[in-house]
Amino acid sequence: MTDPGNILIFLLYFGTSVVLLVAFLAAYTLVTHIHEWQLIRSGNTAVAIALGGAMIGFALPLASAILHTQSLTETIITAAIALVVQLLCFAAMRLLRKDATAALAQGDMAEGVFLASTSLVLGILNAACLS
Repeated sequence: MTDPGNILIFLLYFGTSVVLLVAFLAAYTLVTHIHEWQLIRSGNTAVAIALGGAMIGFALPLASAILHTQSLTETIITAAIALVVQLLCFAAMRLLRKDATAALAQGDMAEGVFLASTSLVLGILNAACLS
């Protein structure tokens, strides 16, 4: 890692990963139709757990994409697919549990843990399918 070229590659991939994570968070919070950041600031632990699970659920396939693709462009494309898959998974959960977002907004911990766990499981499967 002491080679300047390796450091540059690390910074490029890490910076891109952070941008992709921010893009995921922006898209996810847009899709959920609740005000996650405001609710988290006000102490809503259920929303924090659900959002944390979603972030990890996206980070797993993102990490898999970094490890298993041949270029930064391929990593970005693969991560974009993973992002869409995670959003579709949330949408599917919302169809199955129509009151999930309202329950989260009210601080329902069971809903938060269930949604976080679902995001993690689907992220693991998503990551495995990318490898």
